[in-house]
Amino acid sequence: MNIRNTDWKRSVVYQIYPRSFCDSNGDGIGDLPGITSKLDHLQALGVNVVWLSPVYASPQDDNGYDISDYRAIAPEFGSMADFDTMLAAMHRRGIRLVMDLVVNHSSDEHRWFQEARQSRDNPFHDYYIWREGRDGQPPTNWEAAFNGSVWEWNQPTGEYYLHMFSRKQPDLNWENPALRAEVYEVMRFWLDKGVDGFRMDVINMISKPWNADGSLPDAPVVRDGFLQPGFAMSCNGPRLTAFLREMRREVLDHYDTLTVGEAPLATVAEGVALTHPENGALNMLFQFEHMDLDSIGGHVGGKWALKPLQLTDLKRTMQRWQDALDGQGWNSLYLSNHDQPRPVSRFGDDSPEHRVASAKLLGTWLHGLQGTPYVYQGEELGMTNVAFPSIDHYQDIESRNHWRTAVEERGEDPAGVLRSIHAKGRDNARTPMPWDASQPNAGFSTGTPWLQLNPNWREVNAAQAVADPDSVLHHYRRLIALRQQHPVMAEGRTTLLLPGHPQVYAVLRTLGASAWLVVCNFSGEPSTVDLAAEAGARRGTLLLGNHPARPGTTEQRADAPGSVFPLEALVLAPWEALILALPDQAAGRPA
Repeated sequence: MNIRNTDWKRSVVYQIYPRSFCDSNGDGIGDLPGITSKLDHLQALGVNVVWLSPVYASPQDDNGYDISDYRAIAPEFGSMADFDTMLAAMHRRGIRLVMDLVVNHSSDEHRWFQEARQSRDNPFHDYYIWREGRDGQPPTNWEAAFNGSVWEWNQPTGEYYLHMFSRKQPDLNWENPALRAEVYEVMRFWLDKGVDGFRMDVINMISKPWNADGSLPDAPVVRDGFLQPGFAMSCNGPRLTAFLREMRREVLDHYDTLTVGEAPLATVAEGVALTHPENGALNMLFQFEHMDLDSIGGHVGGKWALKPLQLTDLKRTMQRWQDALDGQGWNSLYLSNHDQPRPVSRFGDDSPEHRVASAKLLGTWLHGLQGTPYVYQGEELGMTNVAFPSIDHYQDIESRNHWRTAVEERGEDPAGVLRSIHAKGRDNARTPMPWDASQPNAGFSTGTPWLQLNPNWREVNAAQAVADPDSVLHHYRRLIALRQQHPVMAEGRTTLLLPGHPQVYAVLRTLGASAWLVVCNFSGEPSTVDLAAEAGARRGTLLLGNHPARPGTTEQRADAPGSVFPLEALVLAPWEALILALPDQAAGRPA
């Protein structure tokens, strides 16, 4: 399953959310020709894989994650000819394309479901999951990810169908071999066109945890009368590994592909099982543990119940995955995507004083771990969250449904609910890409954008970043080059240093005779640390830093390669990040 002509372990993947990337025809919606027009930006950045969020035909109830035809392009994004042109242009630049595979559910407007809902005897009926009601009520008390019940009544058959997300996204029945065969044919269709792999949406939900009698268990109460979310009840079912191994056997083993599975609530044991180099079905997976550390109760308690992130929690979580998958699987490294807020606002400091430095630090930390890094569009610019003044400005179905449930049904404080949406809403990641402050709508579109631009687009945009040698963009470019040139950065073992330090995150990376130290001060306050004993060296030689100048000096740039730093009393400026090469003997410390 290796990706063609490149080592996927050293690859860096760039995610494009097409609706918000670049609009070529002035309708306010990003499209495939718009993507093609900006591929030089990706080539200059140095990424070698693109993950493209869905561009399939869709009613757009969930912005393309509700697919009505898996073999067609949505008209708002262009045509199949536009897709072929884009794919060829990527390949000419040495960039591979990974498509989003959304097969836990389809759209209710898909031909399969339109047939399935007509009759219990219809050949397509068993493509979906149906259950009788329970005493005049839905089969279980599960709540959907977008609020409300996961069950929707279907009058023609007198049954409920299951939808873990929107009611317009009915779940597919992977227990049906005919359905699985259809999915495999869809995969072959795109691979035969030259696509290089798949990012598999919520793939660990395809096997449901059925009881012996075919029923599903009720969800328990977890917090103040709130139920455990339904998706937390439906992940990692007993046949998940079997389904994915069949997929590998039937499809993936016959092509050179990169595969990554989105796996909410996956444990490290499940991560190893899914990505093991010998018998796993996927190259890597997206786990969510670190994404839940700033919510009360994490995934189970709900994303909207906010709490401050504790750096020691982040260290403990990430190191558990680094240790467990070292040699036994492979990590995907990410801080942002189309479903997550902007990392500089969430984990850094998006104030004018610290935005650039903290955005660079977050990139340095992430790319300094073992695994394959993912860069979400705009992350390389240090894009920030947006705080729209009212719910009317938001387009995301999750945020709008949360507002309706919390404010209109439960009577919660509107200001508090809006603050949670400002912090965690998915539209934070979906504001249009700002290309050039000299053009209308930042060069995204000549028309009215489908979603408002972030108001800071005149200061945060690609043209400005290209012109500034100290920008977040150029720091990412240097990070990516380091990673692709030095195996220790991608594949080296990760040893956590200073595990209890509240603001400094430091790891030692070792591979053969190479030893690198990645040190990040996750704070707006300076810090002094002693790393000499744990690193096994008294000094390190700078490979990359994120500050133009060291505190108290004028002659030495912190990002000047070759500078030597003492490790006994390493002084770190606010939000400073350093990658240091250690003497070769430091790599000889016990593994």
